[in-house]
Amino acid sequence: MKTLDEAYKQWQAMQPLEEWQQRLMNKKFTIEYNYNSNHIEGNTLTYGQTELLLLFGVTSHEGHVKDFADMKASQVGVEMVKEAVEDRSMPMTQNFIHQLHKIILREDYTVYRDLPGGMQTSYTVHAGQYKTRPNSVITRYGDRFEYASPEETPLLMTDLVDWYNTAEQAGRLSPVELAALFHYRYIRIHPFEDGNGRIARLMMNYILARHGWPMIVIRNRNKAAYLEALHRADMAVGTVPSQGARATLVQVKHFVKYIKGTIRDEILCDIAIVGNRDKDTWWYDGMMLKFRSESGSRILHLMKENPTITYDKMAETLGVNRSAVQGTVERMKAKGYLERRTAEGTWYVFALPSREADNR
Repeated sequence: MKTLDEAYKQWQAMQPLEEWQQRLMNKKFTIEYNYNSNHIEGNTLTYGQTELLLLFGVTSHEGHVKDFADMKASQVGVEMVKEAVEDRSMPMTQNFIHQLHKIILREDYTVYRDLPGGMQTSYTVHAGQYKTRPNSVITRYGDRFEYASPEETPLLMTDLVDWYNTAEQAGRLSPVELAALFHYRYIRIHPFEDGNGRIARLMMNYILARHGWPMIVIRNRNKAAYLEALHRADMAVGTVPSQGARATLVQVKHFVKYIKGTIRDEILCDIAIVGNRDKDTWWYDGMMLKFRSESGSRILHLMKENPTITYDKMAETLGVNRSAVQGTVERMKAKGYLERRTAEGTWYVFALPSREADNR
């Protein structure tokens, strides 16, 4: 297995990407980042719904309106980050973080909570404003973990942004170390009433992109390992929020190690995708697909080339019986690789080919 430095050097050697490769990477990141970052926080849209929404503007009745709105807002946040890193001479500011949060949440909203005895309480979540009430989390081990108080938050966020700008100028920490340490310190402050995890991951990518590193995805399937890495860092730092907000690289070494491993794996995945010239190699959510037979790839290509193709036409083209095609399609539908809204409707292929027809 390559080290992170080896993977990064190999990726750099492949730059600049060809136009079709860059389109492929942009499409991949748009779908995979937004799907995974939002799913970590409980968004219920499927991978396919995410792609249909962000690439085609298609929504369905099979999902909460808020989940669709959150997913669209997430992509606006991604675009804001990409735009911000174009001018790397500008320092990080709290105003940028406030604006990013306002984009992600879109507007203020009220949360209602049931209390014992049939009573109810409520509070308002403010978009783009630091929290006005304490926040905490029940950990996977059943403990209540307190974040910085509303009174502490403005000063701790000022310290965090000042620290980042100073550390970036000093150059003693690598971009990956800066990104991981910022993420951890930010999470220990938890400056907003909602959206902190999404902002932490966007800001981590902001820092990476500022220094020429590819933006990466923390995948929902690895959520347990992600939270465990944060937990191990918490155990080393302690429970006092101000200590967490000023944690050292040594104290959060377990989280830094996790982030380094994640970045390495994501870079190697990107290298494998853009470096693969085999049109029958397909990818889905960062994983190479393995089909039971070669007809799996051929079916996906047929659907991409003719989105309204029938089962009979696919069977005729492949020289197999209709039931074999249907069986293969049903298995791929169950795994989320494709979808068709109605019995005779359009096929949507969510798996990503290494080479599309117009790129050969």
